[in-house]
Amino acid sequence: MNKTIFEITKMDCPSEENLIRMKLDGISSIVNLDFDIPNRKLTVFHSGEIDQIEKSVLELNLGGKKISTEQTDQTEFNENSNQKKLLWTVLGINFAFFLIEMTTGIISKSMGLVADSLDMLADSFVYGISLFAVGGTLTRKKQIAKLAGYFQITLAIIGFVEVLRRFFGDEKIPDFSTMIIVSIFALIANGICLYILQKSKSKEEAHMKASMIFTSNDVIINLGVIIAGLLVNWLSSSKPDLIIGTIVFVLVIQGAFRILKLSK
Repeated sequence: MNKTIFEITKMDCPSEENLIRMKLDGISSIVNLDFDIPNRKLTVFHSGEIDQIEKSVLELNLGGKKISTEQTDQTEFNENSNQKKLLWTVLGINFAFFLIEMTTGIISKSMGLVADSLDMLADSFVYGISLFAVGGTLTRKKQIAKLAGYFQITLAIIGFVEVLRRFFGDEKIPDFSTMIIVSIFALIANGICLYILQKSKSKEEAHMKASMIFTSNDVIINLGVIIAGLLVNWLSSSKPDLIIGTIVFVLVIQGAFRILKLSK
């Protein structure tokens, strides 16, 4: 048995972990995967050569880099029997906030909330692909990933068009208070999701450090929408909201391309 450690610099939250799991699914030489999100490390226990595994990790463009490979006597691994239940929980939280942010974003005329709702939907896709493809074939999983990726890109493009329309048109200023309040709740929801999944790893990780939460891209986006809401109120302008919306739409499209890579 060999143990190879990868550094994954862009592995900020459990959705990236799920992407990696799906990408490596089907490689028969892999015995176990151990994720350390706070330190952005992935440990792969495998037999034979590492070449195929390393190639798959690099293809995701998550900043993967092999650190070391060594032999190990470890042959037993603790499998989490509650993984499916936990995935359903975080899927439910993410999808619920997709609906909440999309609805409040449209009502409050905030593109920042609309864009953030699509980011929540993107995470839901990642968890959903894993759940609905459990026990299915790799071909089935790739088909689901392709549909999810293209659907996500379509929504993001529609969002970009709306941003341009509002930027060059005479659009009303978004309701900054709704932006801030909803984003605070979304921030809490993302923290809960990260806490639930990290707590499941082991008892030692039950009480995670604050830095674990604030390295998450999702949380940074939530903070960005909150700041945009404050600037909307301060400047009496919709431009901060449109700027943060554009940034998040770009991140959503990047996530969609990562999902599409799983379909190849």
